Amino acid sequence: MNIVEEIFRNADRNAVSIISGGRQWTFGELEELTKHAASSLGAQGAQRMGLHCPNGISHIVWSLAVLRCGGVLVPVAPELSVFERDAQLAATGLDAVLCAEGGKWHQEAPASRALNVEGLAPATLLTGWRREPPPFDEAALAALNPALIRFSSGTTGTRKGVVLSHQTLHDRVRASNSRLGFGPGDRIIWILPMAHHFAVSIVLYLLHGVTTVIENSHLGADVYAALSKHQGTALYASPFHYALLAACPEAKPVPELRQAVSTAAALPPETSAAFLARFGIPLRQALGIIECGLPLLNDAWATEKPTSVGRPQPGYSCSIRDAQGRELPTGGEGELFLRGPGFVDAYLSPWMTRAEILEDGWFRSGDMARADEDGAITLCGRSSSVINVGGMKCFPEEVEAVLNAHPSVRESHVTGMPHPVFGGVPVAEIVPEGNAPKAAELSDWCRSRLSSYKRPLKFTFVESIQKTPSGKILRRP
Repeated sequence: MNIVEEIFRNADRNAVSIISGGRQWTFGELEELTKHAASSLGAQGAQRMGLHCPNGISHIVWSLAVLRCGGVLVPVAPELSVFERDAQLAATGLDAVLCAEGGKWHQEAPASRALNVEGLAPATLLTGWRREPPPFDEAALAALNPALIRFSSGTTGTRKGVVLSHQTLHDRVRASNSRLGFGPGDRIIWILPMAHHFAVSIVLYLLHGVTTVIENSHLGADVYAALSKHQGTALYASPFHYALLAACPEAKPVPELRQAVSTAAALPPETSAAFLARFGIPLRQALGIIECGLPLLNDAWATEKPTSVGRPQPGYSCSIRDAQGRELPTGGEGELFLRGPGFVDAYLSPWMTRAEILEDGWFRSGDMARADEDGAITLCGRSSSVINVGGMKCFPEEVEAVLNAHPSVRESHVTGMPHPVFGGVPVAEIVPEGNAPKAAELSDWCRSRLSSYKRPLKFTFVESIQKTPSGKILRRP
């Protein structure tokens, strides 16, 4: 099956699908744009395609065009550094990179071709890179009918490249919408980066006939203006965005707004309370995981237990287990295991199939959690050391690898420091090699190699870094 064909097979061609920049496109118009974009790609559309494009109609159309052609979509987030882009290109063995809507690649390609589709800004297709054989089995990947490859653990994580097939995407968005209940007539105000959320969220909205209103500003006043102007029925954003929106002085309840879903980071109680006071509806916290979709949603206790991620959606199950894998009784804190439809098909590097990733059908989330007597799940932190920066995941190991490559750094340890706006920010302890480098020198070093949200805001020089008995860095949740 092809997810794009499924989207347009049952769509109301006259209903509005996308609103952006003062324009709107019906589902019929979106399908025609997608067909023309796919035609312009030709046979090259069936390759592994990196898409370097900001939020907007172009991102949606070119993504759908690649998928329609049978290609594999690999979003290349605009915030990635040159170093990170090169690492992603090599890890996925990209055949081509499509730059659209002003997106610029950092190096010239051996071959390039202009793509001009009426109704879209000009785009450029870059091809011809000479590359090493990819670090995975091409035949095994092709056998999955892959639609998307997304990176969830940075360029140095132990498991890189989440592979999702067309069928998995379909199963996932159907299941994820079971309690969200989005459908025709809904108008969702979109704020999050499409490079991170397109294949699940935007595909979900398109498949269910929802109107997506793209707002490219994060400012509370701008988001509120879009919400009011378009009579938004739903918001899907991070706590960072809801904090800004709740602090907007002119904001008041929007009668059409029926639900606001908070995801991508833990929801602070004060943000939940401020939003409820300002808009009169509670924030419904959800747990979204690229490997799993949206298995948990707080639709039952959003007001009474705002920091809970709720209960499993229909078709999903959860289990909280101790370090020995034994299920814990009510109130016990342990690792959250998940099971359900639309789970990851494979990891690209090292290559692992779904059967190898799951443990007797269960996915280990890495989240520590507990369940109360009602069955409401509350996250208690990570069993790993991920830092959530305004809804974006920062993995300390990735930042440490960059710092450790500096000639004046013997060793580093990156942790998260609480931040009143972003939730957390990375900071680093440095064991110098010889004379300690200047903090500004380390900042410059990171600037060329890491996305802005991954760069440590503070450097502390120490004589040693605390280790476990086995010699690994001691990481505390």
